[in-house]
Amino acid sequence: MKVHNFNAGPSVLPNEVLYKASKALIDFEGSGMSILEIGHRTQPFIAVMDEARNLVRELMQLDDDFEVLFLHGGATTQFMQVPTNLLESGETAAYVDTGVWSNKAIKEAKLFGFADVVASSKESNYNHIPKQFTIPPQASYLHITTNNTIYGSQWHMTPVTDIPLVADMSSDIMSRSMDFNKYSLIYAGVQKNMGAAGATMVAVRKSILGKVSRKIPSILDYRNHIENGSMLNTPPVFAVYISMLTLRWLKEQGGIPAIEKINDKKAALLYDEIDHNPLFRGTVVKEDRSKMNACFIMDKPEMEEEFLKFCKKEDIVGIKGHRLSGGFRVSMYNALPYESVEVMVEAMKYFSLKKA
Repeated sequence: MKVHNFNAGPSVLPNEVLYKASKALIDFEGSGMSILEIGHRTQPFIAVMDEARNLVRELMQLDDDFEVLFLHGGATTQFMQVPTNLLESGETAAYVDTGVWSNKAIKEAKLFGFADVVASSKESNYNHIPKQFTIPPQASYLHITTNNTIYGSQWHMTPVTDIPLVADMSSDIMSRSMDFNKYSLIYAGVQKNMGAAGATMVAVRKSILGKVSRKIPSILDYRNHIENGSMLNTPPVFAVYISMLTLRWLKEQGGIPAIEKINDKKAALLYDEIDHNPLFRGTVVKEDRSKMNACFIMDKPEMEEEFLKFCKKEDIVGIKGHRLSGGFRVSMYNALPYESVEVMVEAMKYFSLKKA
């Protein structure tokens, strides 16, 4: 372990993934070419793409109606691509506003139809997940952001609805067991739990597509990407390869149920210290705390910079909070070792004793 990497994204990757990727940068599977040089329509890369898509399907236990895609543009492009494909002009989609990223998705949806914000936690600085809200039965879909990277809240239940459920799972994809088949469309930037920056995973039900009357630009139509096996245009080859290796690693660990147990242990250890250390205080209501991104502050803000400098000396990086929320943010994605959280907790304890 070079450093204890708590960055919110791009985030820590498994060492064995980095090792295999470094070899492929020089010689991809004995081809005499780098993974960066091979043709994306050649059989070696087609095999990579197929394995990555199949691993997503297997790990998430998706039913046959789902297609899995690896696309460009990050989750930010999906904020626009989702309503392009699903929201008829003049009709309404329902959104729950739980932070910056859901707010950006709402803004994009309004370019294509009406976006009904059925619930929001904005007034409390996004410190909780709204529990009581009514979903308009005529809405085209309900959109949620399952984990809020900036503010540190997370949905711990799946909304019950008869309309298609769409989720941005960028910061908690494959970190915990859930029935992914309750959703109609799931998208996630892969750079937190399932790869390196540069690719976006989309799992979409074929049955919800082709129902809007608008003409959709070819590159934005999910059906075109499905028909072309995620190769409508040149895919992000290296990012897909890293995702494939990371998904292989996750399967070898025992899949999502196994990694969930480790993630639960990491989160429990850190939150216990936050709750018992007199210097620190959590910013999210306990029942909605994220197991991926723990956000907390100091009651004495003037000590924050000193604590950050202390952590840097201890090879702890990436814990400074987002500029909108301040304080600290400790991100504990799938590949982060439990030992790194132990080091973080010991640093908090030592600093607190030193300042007592």
